[in-house]
Amino acid sequence: MNENPRNLHPATTVAAPGSRHLAWLLLPVAVLAAAILWLVQTDPLQGFNNGAPPVENLTIERMVLDQDGLRMLVRAGGSEPMTIAQVQVDAAYWQFAQEPAGAIARGHTAWISIPFPWVLGEAHNVTLVTNTGATFDHEIPVAVPTPTVSSGTLASQAILGAFVGILPVAVGLLCYPALRSAGRNTMTFLLAMTVGLLAFLLVDTTIEALEFAGEAAAVFQGSIMVVLVAAASFLALMAIGRRNGSPTGLALATYIALGIGLHNFGEGLAIGAAFTAGAAGLGTFLVLGFTLHNVTEGIGIAAPLLKMRPPLLSFVGLALLAGGPAVVGIWVGSLAFAPQWTAIALAIGAGAIAQVIVEVTALLSRGADERGGLGGLLGPAAFGGLAAGVGFMYVTAMLVKI
Repeated sequence: MNENPRNLHPATTVAAPGSRHLAWLLLPVAVLAAAILWLVQTDPLQGFNNGAPPVENLTIERMVLDQDGLRMLVRAGGSEPMTIAQVQVDAAYWQFAQEPAGAIARGHTAWISIPFPWVLGEAHNVTLVTNTGATFDHEIPVAVPTPTVSSGTLASQAILGAFVGILPVAVGLLCYPALRSAGRNTMTFLLAMTVGLLAFLLVDTTIEALEFAGEAAAVFQGSIMVVLVAAASFLALMAIGRRNGSPTGLALATYIALGIGLHNFGEGLAIGAAFTAGAAGLGTFLVLGFTLHNVTEGIGIAAPLLKMRPPLLSFVGLALLAGGPAVVGIWVGSLAFAPQWTAIALAIGAGAIAQVIVEVTALLSRGADERGGLGGLLGPAAFGGLAAGVGFMYVTAMLVKI
C-alpha cells in the first residue's frame, strides 16, 4: 500500500504534456490559416479599389539575337499577373510571340520572340507595353549575334579565360622558389600583402555583386540576397575550415585559391555577359591588364607554402582552382546569363574571401605571438605588405575598368 501514486500511470503522465504542447503549437497555425481563408474569400481590400492600375514591374533578364530576330527572357514582378499587349522596336510596333502565352504571374518568366531584322553593329531599343499601358524599355547598345554553343566559340572563350584567370595565377606561383629563402620579415610582408589583395577583392566583389543585384528583378530583393548569401558562404567555409583547427600550409593555400577562384568566376560571368550584349570590346590592352591585375593572386596563394615543399601537382591544382573558374564563368555568362545568378556567384565569392582574410590574419597573429607579442603584427613589414597588396590591386585595376 506504499506505492507511489506518481507511478500508477507513467504513460499518461509523460504523454499528456507533449500532447498539450502540440495543441498549443497548432493553435497559431490554425488561426493564421483561418485568417488567410477569410481574406481570400471575402476580399476586404476591394473597398480600397479606386480604379488605379495594379503595380507592375518587368525585368529583362536575357536578350538573344539570331537570324530569326530578337528573343527576350522577361520576369514579372508586379502585384498581379501581367499581360504584354504590344511590342515596339525603335518606336515601331512589331508582331511578337510569347511562350508560355497569357498573363505572366509574379516571379514567373516568359520568352518574347520578335521577328525584327536587327542590323549588325547598330543600336536598337525595345519597348514592352502591358495591357494597362505601362512601358518597359531595354536598350541593345551594339547588335551582335548571341554566341551559340560550338567548339570554336568555346575554345576561343577558354583561351580568353586562361589568359585572364589561369595564366596570371600560374605566373605568381612561379615566384615560389625565389621566395622560399625569405626571412621572417619577408614572410610577414607576403602574408600581409595577401590580406591586402584579398581585402581589395572583397570590396570589389561586394560592389559588383550589389550592382548586378540592382539589375535583377525586385522579387529577389537583391541587396538583402547578396548580404545573406555572402554571410552563409562565410559561415559555411569557416565551419568547414575549422573542423581540425585553423588551416595552415597547403590547406590555407587551397582556401585562398578557392576564394580567388569564386571571384574569378564572377568576373568571367560579367565578361561573358558583356560579349553577349555586344558591349565587350576586349582588346589586347585589356586582356593584358586583367593578366597583370591578377598576377599578385598567385603570390598570395604561394605565401602559406614557403615553409614546406608541396608536390608539383599541388601547384597545378591551385592554379586551376584559382584561375579555371574564369573559363567556366565566361562560358556560362555568354550562354545563360541572368543578373541574379551573377550576383549570387559574386556574393559566394565575397564570403569565401572574407573567410580567407580571417584565416590569414590568424596565421599572422600566431606568428606575432611566437615573436613575443603584437609588435610583429603592427610592424613595418605587416603594414608595408598590407599597403602593397591594396595599392597594387588598385593601380592595376585602372587598366581593366572602362
